[in-house]
Amino acid sequence: MLKISESKPVRKTVTLRLEGRIVGPWVEELQQVCEPLVNNGCHLALDLAEVVFVDEKGVAALSGLSARGTQLVNATPFVVEQLKAS
Repeated sequence: MLKISESKPVRKTVTLRLEGRIVGPWVEELQQVCEPLVNNGCHLALDLAEVVFVDEKGVAALSGLSARGTQLVNATPFVVEQLKAS
């Protein structure tokens, strides 16, 4: 399960707080939430402090978003290592 909470924009940056696991169908859900924001030119930050696991598709999605300017913040050391392995 993945919970996505949006904070109020600060200096034109929208932060999404993610909680849980970025796996399976939740990867698509994350992309459906993020794509319109990125495509509309929003500065997007993903707060990964409460993410406990990311599968291969989740890593690919996060890496793709990062390559397009999305900031990945507050990731746990475990999630950082998962992202580095990609």
